[in-house]
Amino acid sequence: MHVVTIGGRGEEGANFGGTMPRSADPHVQEVLRSAQEELSSLLKQRAEIMKRIGTVKQTIVGLANMFGDDILNDELLELVDRKANGRQPGFTKACRMVLMEAGRPLGAREVCEHIQEKLPPVLLRHKDPLASVTTVLNRLVDYGEARTIVNESGRRAWQWVSEPKESSAAH
Repeated sequence: MHVVTIGGRGEEGANFGGTMPRSADPHVQEVLRSAQEELSSLLKQRAEIMKRIGTVKQTIVGLANMFGDDILNDELLELVDRKANGRQPGFTKACRMVLMEAGRPLGAREVCEHIQEKLPPVLLRHKDPLASVTTVLNRLVDYGEARTIVNESGRRAWQWVSEPKESSAAH
């Protein structure tokens, strides 16, 4: 058995944070290869599902913007982060809502301005709203809900992820 040193102590079989020793056992390698393939496949599926969710949410939000929120039942309002439940929506929900409704890439400053217009109390709890918005927007990218682009002025902008128009019509 390999001994891996952790904080100056060696522990039998422990492997926390270090590099994993290559096992000569072909069965172990096969299990790892199989697990890696499955993980890759699942991550691709998740990305596609997030795009589809983005498209459907954008459709619902667009309809609500045209016909009013009263066309949505409570469950739909909740699903698209529009339910007025007596408390202010969270900061992440506010960022999602702004990106979803924008229909185009927005810079962090623009997202801040939209939140300031629609939900000013949400920004009051943040010492540096621009930094907070940037952090949340980057998390939305990590979650597969948004993507970053470089706009015409060379600045970073974020866009809600949805399927291209052609493929959304096919569903």
